[in-house]
Amino acid sequence: MSEHLPSRSRLVHDALRAAGIPGEIIVLPDAASTAALAAAALGVEVGAIANSLVFWSDGEPLLVMTSGAHRVDTAALARRLGRGEIRRASIDQVRAATGQAIGGVAPTGHPAPVTTIVDEDLSRHPRIWAAGGTPHTVFPLTFAELVSLTGGEVASVV
Repeated sequence: MSEHLPSRSRLVHDALRAAGIPGEIIVLPDAASTAALAAAALGVEVGAIANSLVFWSDGEPLLVMTSGAHRVDTAALARRLGRGEIRRASIDQVRAATGQAIGGVAPTGHPAPVTTIVDEDLSRHPRIWAAGGTPHTVFPLTFAELVSLTGGEVASVV
């Protein structure tokens, strides 16, 4: 039942179903555009929020799904991945790469696949929560489902 969802969240819903992930997208009454706001709205610890951060590296977008308890060390991550500089994507780059707005970027539902890194520390949580395509939508999934859904590479991001 995705009819009640915003159009961007319906794309995420459809991608979840295509991947066999059963989590339902929840519409929050207030925007949860940061990990701290999402954690407070859901009553979970901030580390269980899979924060979607879009960076730009080597001429392409790089989606980093990080624990909400972390700040990404872009220099260390670039060295680990053998990449050039990793820098925050601009608002326009985020929208072009994901079709979604900053604060609501989901790990799926993008116009084309985006290279993704998944923070290994998210594996500490039996259930994690990710944005559902808008700042007002979220959905639950497991670490294994997140890795499978994104085709992401698991790595330390701090």
